[in-house]
Amino acid sequence: MQNGVRALMLDTYDYKGDIWMCHSTNGVCYDYTAFKPAIDYLKEVQAFLSSNPSEIVTLILEDYVQSPKGLTKLFNDAGLMKYWFPVSRMPNNGGDWPLVNDMIAKNQRLIVFGSKKDKEKSEGIAYQWNYMVENQYGNGGLVKGRCSQRKESKPLNDKTKSLILVNHFRTVPVRALTFNSNSQDLIDMLSTCYSAAGNRWANFVAVNFYKRCHGGGPFEATDKLNGRLICGCDDLQACAVSLFTLLVTWFNCCTFTMFHMPYQLYLNLDRTTRSNW
Repeated sequence: MQNGVRALMLDTYDYKGDIWMCHSTNGVCYDYTAFKPAIDYLKEVQAFLSSNPSEIVTLILEDYVQSPKGLTKLFNDAGLMKYWFPVSRMPNNGGDWPLVNDMIAKNQRLIVFGSKKDKEKSEGIAYQWNYMVENQYGNGGLVKGRCSQRKESKPLNDKTKSLILVNHFRTVPVRALTFNSNSQDLIDMLSTCYSAAGNRWANFVAVNFYKRCHGGGPFEATDKLNGRLICGCDDLQACAVSLFTLLVTWFNCCTFTMFHMPYQLYLNLDRTTRSNW
């Protein structure tokens, strides 16, 4: 997060009587697919939020936890509930999110989405697909000129979902092959997905090995997207004059770059911006 990461996409599993981060199959975590206890990751998030009181972090969970209230206990134990952004404040039908300044003032600086619909009601973890559309992940998301939806997602042009996540990483991560997919190919795909999403730019971009790229890579892509969203320019620097004169910029104008395993999010916002998480 010290490099600008502002979100994590994490896979949570029951394992060894606890909740672990794991990247596995069939909803079962094994010794060879386990990383480490989820509490270790979340305490890092807690430490970051505590040390950076004006920053906002998003978590997107692929959730395989079956233990009753398991995630609630996990977030409590990690000391994160005091930062929780409540589901009751999340917009329905593609509406606007609260101002960033408002989220900071209320100290509601942790946004959590999950893949289990029932947990929105039982644990207050927002069901991802109520708020977000997403393209196909893995190799299926790397086909040039094509931006198809992930099967769990509503169509990308469904404007009742206020957030757009673009995946751009290989199914099997290979460092040496990541340079191209994190460079011009990524920027081209964002334009393709802009059209597929009904002329809406992505809010989230997921890649592998975010530091491995030609040129500015994912951060350059994020900068370009934020420029497009905020002032219709190619980067944020070109928006500087416009931003100086704006009293309020809508958070619909914000893009985040996420990185695969764990996914991460880069947030670059004016503090009076309104969210379109």
